[in-house]
Amino acid sequence: MAAPHAYSLIATDLDGTLLRDDDTLSDRSLAALARVAAAGARHLVVTGRPAPRVRPLLEDLGATGLAVCGQGAQLYDAGAHRLLWSVTLDRELAETALGKIEAEVGQVYAAVDQDGVDGLTLIEPGYRMPHPTLPAVRVGRRDDLWCEPISKVLLRHPFLPDDELASTARGVVGSMVSVTMSGPGTVELQPLGITKATGLALAARHLGLGPAETVAFGDMPNDIPMFDWAAHGVAMANAHPELKAVADEITMSNEDDGIAVVLEGLFPGA
Repeated sequence: MAAPHAYSLIATDLDGTLLRDDDTLSDRSLAALARVAAAGARHLVVTGRPAPRVRPLLEDLGATGLAVCGQGAQLYDAGAHRLLWSVTLDRELAETALGKIEAEVGQVYAAVDQDGVDGLTLIEPGYRMPHPTLPAVRVGRRDDLWCEPISKVLLRHPFLPDDELASTARGVVGSMVSVTMSGPGTVELQPLGITKATGLALAARHLGLGPAETVAFGDMPNDIPMFDWAAHGVAMANAHPELKAVADEITMSNEDDGIAVVLEGLFPGA
């Protein structure tokens, strides 16, 4: 049954958006998502996290449908525990891109998300995980990052601000890979042309829905393509200024259940 409301697809980022800063979902947010389901609308997670790092949350939500993972490089079917679609980043190309970036800004520290439903997050010496709660395997040297197919590379610089690192990387290797910033301390290299909008559009087609029926929520520049695709983009109060500049609406912060505030207005009678 189609939702008798303005939007039938609710696309939400996770970190800094749907999740609180301690990686938990509030009772109010869970209740708001239950309203969405009761109204016949669909909730779709659209996250930079790879599928293996999203699976526990989907299980907590009781979700058995689709999720867009890996910044749009993966379309994951939670019920079947398989990837319906995935795009990998050429490892030789990734290594070359890293070298070009380091030629401009000096040493960076790198990590990779491996492809697949059981892929690992590997981190080289010196790299610090921006989310300490997410599992990662430390390797002995950079060459070890390329042992299996990967979906993306994550970069950190010892002192350069994220915005400056992302801007420089985009200028140096933007014709080779997609460069985005998905959170504090998280600049990422992905396959060229892959964004959250890529995965969101594919998932929406699977669900028989389109941009006119979609409202999207986010907090970082990597959510800009998703906002461009969806009919309505809602930035969190804690969002990056670049995302706020293109948002149709700004809600409260992730700590203050900003998504729930908007959904309660959109689905008042559910």
